[in-house]
Amino acid sequence: MVQELLIAAVAAVSAGAVYTAAAARVVKQYERGVVLRLGRLRNDVRGPGFTMVLPGVERLRKVNMQIVTMPVPAQDGITRDNVTVRVDAVIYFKVVDAASAVVEVEDYRFAVSQMAQTSLRSIIGKSDLDDLLSNREKLNQGLELMIDSPAVGWGVQIDRVEIKDVSLPETMKRSMARQAEADRERRARVINADAELQASKKLAEAASEMSAQPAALQLRLLQTVVAVAAEKNSTLVLPFPVELLRFLERAQQPAPPQPMVSAPQEPAPPAPSAPAEPSAQTEPSASSASAPGRLRPAPRAPSAPSAPASGQSRPSGSKPLARH
Repeated sequence: MVQELLIAAVAAVSAGAVYTAAAARVVKQYERGVVLRLGRLRNDVRGPGFTMVLPGVERLRKVNMQIVTMPVPAQDGITRDNVTVRVDAVIYFKVVDAASAVVEVEDYRFAVSQMAQTSLRSIIGKSDLDDLLSNREKLNQGLELMIDSPAVGWGVQIDRVEIKDVSLPETMKRSMARQAEADRERRARVINADAELQASKKLAEAASEMSAQPAALQLRLLQTVVAVAAEKNSTLVLPFPVELLRFLERAQQPAPPQPMVSAPQEPAPPAPSAPAEPSAQTEPSASSASAPGRLRPAPRAPSAPSAPASGQSRPSGSKPLARH
């Protein structure tokens, strides 16, 4: 009799141990336990620690409440300005309602992943290339709202969505590189021109100050010589004064021609000669005598009397020629 009681007690203890082992569950700190009794949801969600379920009657499903980091596969799309891009992202979410995550959706991870991919393609089609490259904060917020709207009914909360990388075609990269280079060159030229303008203004002020004091130019020349000699060079560069070059240039220029003005000359007195015929003398014209400053023509010498032609009468008082 005692032996049978001992056997029954051992059997009961063994059955209790087996039942306890089958019913015991441990829920971790970052998990929550959802109990389904005969397929029906129990209202109480088991917290972290040790808990018991009815073996064969209740089923405990553990739901992770940690923040999940899920990469979104790269999606190919065409932007609003007709540029083909490839964009990938990453999404951060967590479960806030364990019962809804078990009951409302079959696999909340897969559902969130698919929703993130479709939302990312939609964002690509609605945005320009410049927005994808420079205005990502606004796109991230829009993408988060698009994913969070259906995820609320699944007991999932979207914490953050980030666009990681935007891949462009090689032709577009080269075009953007040329554009950036041209913009940088334009800014460099503008800055250089501004510097030249400011330097020219300062040089003009310095020149005006030096022109007031001629010794300042000589002091500046000596300072330049000292600055060149401080480099310990074997060659000494001596600046040549510009004023000396200008002096030599003026000295080499020919003098301008002076206008020639002839002084009026008085006529020479006529030489004593034999009286000439009135017709042989030349009288000065009224115009030449009246014009001052002009050279008057000299009076012509009286011509010798020509021999009388044959058949003409000899003048009275002349002796006949003797014939031999």
